[in-house]
Amino acid sequence: MWSLQLRMWLLVTLLFGIIYALVVIVGSSFLHVGGFSFYLIISLVMMVVQYMLGPKIVEWSMRVKYIKRDQNPRLFQMVESLSVRANIPMPKIGIAQIAIPNAFAFGRSLKDGRVCVTSGILNLLDEEELKAVLGHELSHLKNRDVLTITLLSVIPMVMYRIAWQFLFFGRRRDERSGNTVLIGMAAFLFYFVTNLLVLYASRIREYFADRGSVLLGNQPKALASSLYKLAYGSAKLNKEELKQAEGLKAFFINDPSQARKEVLELSQLDLDKSGTIDSSELELLRKSNIRLNLGDKMLELLSTHPNMLKRIKKLSEYKA
Repeated sequence: MWSLQLRMWLLVTLLFGIIYALVVIVGSSFLHVGGFSFYLIISLVMMVVQYMLGPKIVEWSMRVKYIKRDQNPRLFQMVESLSVRANIPMPKIGIAQIAIPNAFAFGRSLKDGRVCVTSGILNLLDEEELKAVLGHELSHLKNRDVLTITLLSVIPMVMYRIAWQFLFFGRRRDERSGNTVLIGMAAFLFYFVTNLLVLYASRIREYFADRGSVLLGNQPKALASSLYKLAYGSAKLNKEELKQAEGLKAFFINDPSQARKEVLELSQLDLDKSGTIDSSELELLRKSNIRLNLGDKMLELLSTHPNMLKRIKKLSEYKA
């Protein structure tokens, strides 16, 4: 757990260190190149807008309808019990009217927390598996990582604005065009690197939330089985149904667009072909070595979620 925390702290420090260094260099030497301050302010304003309007955008995109206790007592009781264990305010509970089986959490703060399940998940998981998924989502709220990712995601955006300004507008207004282009190229490189680092932060937060679900009393095998079932459920959907949440898949507990590949990998763990991953199968995975090929490593590098085999391997190391 401390290893994950250390990596996240170092990552946040590195990302803000990069943008601070570049802003200082540009601000002290090239600020007279018109438009830089404007684009920086615009990027920060966009972050604020994203933070303030983000929940409404998610609700609209996912067709979320919030429920009361009498509309789904079972779901309400699960979230209520887990919230007490997590020692966080009771979040609003919503059901997203989409077929993709999944769950997600969002909100501006702990007091503004919202936990949602899709209509496709409710009849797919058993009670223990659904509790494990809800524990994962509540851990996102407890860890405040939604806000962290929101703040971090603005850094590549700022880098892109700086690169665009200096590469395409700076040369027209500065005799030192060579230096201007150099700053623009450096900013574009930092844009690419910081984007990869933000994706890495997104993957770390999934490991954090998996661990958080176990700390709330859920069995690792229950969360492993739910991930398997969610991948299987998404793999059966057509591409048009999967596109419903393409822009918001980073919020999900797993990436539906990778579902078919994940099902092939995870079916190897399901030795008795029961459609679940039990304790003995999880223990076998714990004792085995996972080695990704180059293609899998590259795919994970560009993904918001960890490689599923690596993720469940990590789950196998936790004790309920």
